[in-house]
Amino acid sequence: MTADPFGRALADHYHGRRGEPLVQRDGEQRLAHPIEKFYFEEYTSEAAWADWFDSLLDGPLLDMGAGAGKHALYFQEQFETVAIEESDHLVSLMDDRGVTDPRNVDMFDLTAAFGRDRFQSALAFGTQAGLTGSIDGLRAFLHDLAVVTEPDGTAVIDSYDPERDEASELLGYRPDPTPGLASRVMSFEYEGAVSDILLFRLFSPERFREATVGTAWEVTAVRYGEGDSAYHYCVALSK
Repeated sequence: MTADPFGRALADHYHGRRGEPLVQRDGEQRLAHPIEKFYFEEYTSEAAWADWFDSLLDGPLLDMGAGAGKHALYFQEQFETVAIEESDHLVSLMDDRGVTDPRNVDMFDLTAAFGRDRFQSALAFGTQAGLTGSIDGLRAFLHDLAVVTEPDGTAVIDSYDPERDEASELLGYRPDPTPGLASRVMSFEYEGAVSDILLFRLFSPERFREATVGTAWEVTAVRYGEGDSAYHYCVALSK
């Protein structure tokens, strides 16, 4: 994202200077992205997923694709938490919000930034893992994640399940003839600036398990969201 409209829109929102919506685009389709709901609602022990995350994650924690730092702000009160983003705007935003250790790091190049066994747990919440593009790409990411986590490490990663009917309503959804796979193609626009086109791969839990074959990880549990988020799920991983 050369122009980084996503990161700039979140920073502008926090500082009270956002005058336009952040828009998701797919061709002529447009959808306002709900910044307040996704990134700035306070995350507490009563929030959705909190009971599960609390039982699975421990420190030091790597929060990958941390956005505005919602989860990092919560977990850093319990143990060391490192929050990473590629966007300079988002790293500065997290610092402004009180995240203690925000860093400009590509989550798909972890071994260049961190040493072996650096973290006990890792979290990727926001479907960023879909940017790996394929099962082989997801497997390569899981290999790198295994290097920077402890031998008894854990991780939580989310996705949309393309085998749930509701997933087809996502902006940018593209079906795939292979069972358990689909794609999502979209870009972000803010104040006239448009990001690079993003290609997300959607994996069913069964396809996610397939990606762990040959890695140090195994899927130990799967949990789905509720209500309007019933097609969104998280996998718990352990070594």
